[in-house]
Amino acid sequence: MSRIAGLAVLVVLMALVAAFPAASGAVTRPQAEAGAVPEPPKTPTAVGSGGSAATVDPLATQTAIDVLRSGGNAVDAAVAAAGVLGVTEPFSCGIGGGGFMVIYDAKHRRVDTIDSREAAPARMKPTSFEPYQAASQFTEAYVSGLSVGVPGTVAGWEKALKRYGSRSLRSLLRPGQRIAREGFVVDPTFNGQVTTNAGIFDDFTSTRALYLDGKTAKPVGAVQRNPDLADTYERIGDDPDRFYRGRIASDIVQTVRHPPEAPDSDRPHEVHPGRMTERDLKRYDAIRRDPTKVSYRGLDVFGMGPPSSGGSTVGEALNILEALPPTADRTTVLHRYLEASKLAYADRNAFVADPDARGIDVPLRGLLSDGFARERSALIKDDSTLPTPQAAGDPRQYDHGHGHKAGTEEKAKSTTHLTVADRWGNVVSYTFTIEQIGGNGMVVPGRGFLLNNELTDFNFAPGTANSPDGGKRPRSSMAPTIVFKHGRPEVALGSPGGATIITSVLQTLVNYVDFGQSLPDAVAAPRASQRNSEPTPAEPAFIAQDGAALTALGHAFTTVTPNPPAEIGAVEAIRFLPGGRQQAVAEPTRRGGGHAAVVRP
Repeated sequence: MSRIAGLAVLVVLMALVAAFPAASGAVTRPQAEAGAVPEPPKTPTAVGSGGSAATVDPLATQTAIDVLRSGGNAVDAAVAAAGVLGVTEPFSCGIGGGGFMVIYDAKHRRVDTIDSREAAPARMKPTSFEPYQAASQFTEAYVSGLSVGVPGTVAGWEKALKRYGSRSLRSLLRPGQRIAREGFVVDPTFNGQVTTNAGIFDDFTSTRALYLDGKTAKPVGAVQRNPDLADTYERIGDDPDRFYRGRIASDIVQTVRHPPEAPDSDRPHEVHPGRMTERDLKRYDAIRRDPTKVSYRGLDVFGMGPPSSGGSTVGEALNILEALPPTADRTTVLHRYLEASKLAYADRNAFVADPDARGIDVPLRGLLSDGFARERSALIKDDSTLPTPQAAGDPRQYDHGHGHKAGTEEKAKSTTHLTVADRWGNVVSYTFTIEQIGGNGMVVPGRGFLLNNELTDFNFAPGTANSPDGGKRPRSSMAPTIVFKHGRPEVALGSPGGATIITSVLQTLVNYVDFGQSLPDAVAAPRASQRNSEPTPAEPAFIAQDGAALTALGHAFTTVTPNPPAEIGAVEAIRFLPGGRQQAVAEPTRRGGGHAAVVRP
């Protein structure tokens, strides 16, 4: 048969397949290319022993389980899973960003936290974002070099492994390297995130080349590969300092200061360069900090302290709820949850910032004090809502005259989250991010990772606790949390979701503790997110179930879909059962659903 005749036959066969998909066995979504790393089916809940993991991605969860099964501990598994998420969830996290890790060290029965939040370049000023305060100018600020903080993820991994790990970073990054080289199948969530950002991605040569097919997202079923990121993982696996010194650092700075804008870019505004230098990268360090702690209904709740506002805001809201008289009425519990969140957010916005920054004293002790909680709870009435927005209270009078300065090593919006526990009882709750879905839109050429736009988490106006400054870390909403009962882990959880992270964690705890729901039900339950503004964003199922009763008390709601781009969290959690058993729980549907697994089902 001639080549032309063969091609003709092939065309006819393809036409027949298209015309009769049922008869041919073809599926409606495109077939994946050969060689992609196979993905296990998603399972939202798993129960067993030997260790467990819950993440938003099956390949990441399976990687964590593989590490645990081979004798690695929870920190090893968390880092390996995070490396995979940097490949498969690159628009939510990766080595171009930062995060917060809460660790329970079972041997010493101690909770530790690691702050790998991005830091502003030394040359940043309190007025750096002042020209972009109008809502219409936000995109101009974030799609730029101005928005990029010094990435902290690699330093955070290194610090966690040095203190608690049993494996080398090199070995733990190998699963991510393999997936980056061989590829993974594009799913609807990945395709949707690229589609949402295609206009931005197309304006940068490096991002366009990696994530677009022409000017559009690669179709569902296609294979996404990232050999540049595999090479980067190999380099930093051999020596994490290579990320902060040398050629990778130089390439990051080059991208920030000279954005790789395409000649045919149609950005409506100039892509502003940033002021990051190689010295900023050399000076970066992940910081060990003291966790926050509150008691709630007989449980001890540990979280992340400033510059994260997760631990303080979740903790304050729980304290407010506990200060109110007991009730079993569902509407009253939900009403109080929304009102307590409103008040805690007012205080968060006024007082929480980077405690190590110049002129900043965070009254953390006061924010988490029982006296301040009683004062704030006295404002809540069970038959009506508080006016919105609420003014901040004054926690400083309960702080005993001391602002909070974080402990150091010597002193002992989009985001993703993973929760891991091992057979020895160690637990990791880890949230990390590059901020917007797709970060600032720029892939570092030749390195395969997107840069963050975390500095847009600063208040754009100067003169506030969270205004930008050189070396300062912007306030975050990340809320990795571990809950204890009688000194032993009870539940570990966290969530992505920008400012809705705090309310997602808080509402899941209210569901679990106050409503007595199982952990899977507490995670799956419909959500509302009151953040000191009206109306309250809520999922349709929440409005259908409880909206009428709460509206009668004065609440107002706006509908939010339970999937990107407008979602309320995506919780990943673990419950610790008697006899050493663990229950891993992932979101069943939000953000496309997560994956939970255990070593021995």
